Amino acid sequence: QVQLAEIGGGSVQAGGSLRLSCAASGDTVSTMGMAWFRQAPGKEREGVAGIASDTRTSYTDSVKGRFTISKDYAKNTLYLQMNSLKPEDTAMYYCAAAISRRRVVDMLARYEYAYWGQGTQVTVSS
Repeated sequence: QVQLAEIGGGSVQAGGSLRLSCAASGDTVSTMGMAWFRQAPGKEREGVAGIASDTRTSYTDSVKGRFTISKDYAKNTLYLQMNSLKPEDTAMYYCAAAISRRRVVDMLARYEYAYWGQGTQVTVSS
């Protein structure tokens, strides 16, 4: 069973940066498509950034040029570097992983992912 644990959320002023980490256990990040999702109060959970097992990446339009998703194979960890944060980035952020070696077609779609972390809160003040 894959388990995911996010850390790195917090409060920051607009224009600031945060890095989220997602430590995986039970499988290796190199073989899993993975992604970051977020959910603001009263809104649907949306895909923010995804990275396939072949290192292809995908970003939602609102974060392109500001967020970077990456994996550290040695640490078996997924990251999301968030720069130039805006108040509208405020949300609970979730790490997600697909079944190992399963090809992920739409990296920002919830149905692609079988495993989810508990989430970490990001709050950006103006």
